[in-house]
Amino acid sequence: MNAPATTELPVVVIGAGPVGLAAAAHLLDQGIEPLVLEAGPAAGAAVREWAHVRLFSTWGEVVDPAAEKLLASTGWTRPDPDTYPSGGDWAEQYLQPLADALGGRVRLGTTVTGVSRTGRDRIVDADREQQPFVVHLANADGREERVLARSVIDASGTWATPGPAGGSGLAALGEQAAGDRITYRVPDLKDPATRARYAGTRTAVIGSGASAFTALAYLADLAKSKDGTGTMGVWILRRGLSGSTFGGGEADQLPARGALGLAAKAAVDEGHADAVTGFRTEAVERDTDGRLILVGEDGRCLDAVDELIVLTGFRPDLSFLNELRLDLDERLQAPAELAPLIDPNQHSCGTVYPHGHRELSHPEPGVYLVGMKSYGRAPTFLAMTGYEQVRSVAAAIAGDLASADRVELVLPETGVCGGAGLFDTSDTRETESGGCCAPTPPLVRLGTPATVGAAAEEAPAGGCCSS
Repeated sequence: MNAPATTELPVVVIGAGPVGLAAAAHLLDQGIEPLVLEAGPAAGAAVREWAHVRLFSTWGEVVDPAAEKLLASTGWTRPDPDTYPSGGDWAEQYLQPLADALGGRVRLGTTVTGVSRTGRDRIVDADREQQPFVVHLANADGREERVLARSVIDASGTWATPGPAGGSGLAALGEQAAGDRITYRVPDLKDPATRARYAGTRTAVIGSGASAFTALAYLADLAKSKDGTGTMGVWILRRGLSGSTFGGGEADQLPARGALGLAAKAAVDEGHADAVTGFRTEAVERDTDGRLILVGEDGRCLDAVDELIVLTGFRPDLSFLNELRLDLDERLQAPAELAPLIDPNQHSCGTVYPHGHRELSHPEPGVYLVGMKSYGRAPTFLAMTGYEQVRSVAAAIAGDLASADRVELVLPETGVCGGAGLFDTSDTRETESGGCCAPTPPLVRLGTPATVGAAAEEAPAGGCCSS
């Protein structure tokens, strides 16, 4: 393959979600041509799958500045910056217009199957950095193709690879066989068929993040309705209860995010859900009626449930990057320089340190994992974090290191101390170890969870901010 000069080639952006499209806007702002490759049938394909969930960030926090500048030239007007969009709102009122503004630079139905250097596999050193990237594609019609790129920005997210129910990180025994009664998404209980599936049932929710809070609030709301009599939730936590279990509450600088944890607490306190702590699922069995029995690693068996909602986070798909030289943290599968800033085993009070191209770089120059993909298995990603990442990365690719190194973001604090990686930690132990965790927040009456507590983790959990 005769490759043109690298600088004449586009920058390939993998994923047409919020961060991928923002990356394209920032590249254009730098005078660099982007090519956005999206596996789904529409821009924001992953976001559209949780269209019913409301974000806990306002419109003012989920619109990228460079993207807004591009959209303004089309006559687009940003929605009220103080209101909260749903995933559907975000996709239809922002992501789709942004993709339309980018025009032919966005290719849909195009799956990236591999990325490498032209004529160089992973082990070859000779002239490696002088070779353009080659990106292998599979199109929706079955055609295979390859394109050359000067740089590659992977904003493909983690939505397609949710975590399993099994406490070991692997699927529990029997989990796949029980797939007809398991979902790995927050169910849309406004959809009549989905509502009928969960109404009057005993449903277990595994998870301790914003997505689990949302599911519990939805189930509690269903239980209070006329058609949901008998609906009961079982909240399964792998850890013990601590001051951080219910999030930051009123101390969270994103109020809607704090309200989620309080809604989950209300579901338990009001008797719409039972909490089971320190339970790590080893197996999923069936009783004679076909209902699911969860068996723990410690031998405990829970009472049978009709449905199981698994919301244990997400993980990155790194398979198509296997020929590139990446420096990833061995635990989080995030860029090694970024990992200490987001590690849930170490995180304490305060906010994630704003970061850019230096923390996101790898031994393979010109490759960047951004957005939820950059967080690997770490939780709690915000759209504004991804927007700052791609601003810095685009500037670095353009050679403007002064701009690339400049921090232009202040992130809101969660109000939570300690991290999701803490194992069976009690309030007492956190205090004795010098942590600053507040006690479990008091119950606050929130009204209808579907309107006040129905915000989702932006990376559901990238959430909601995948790709």
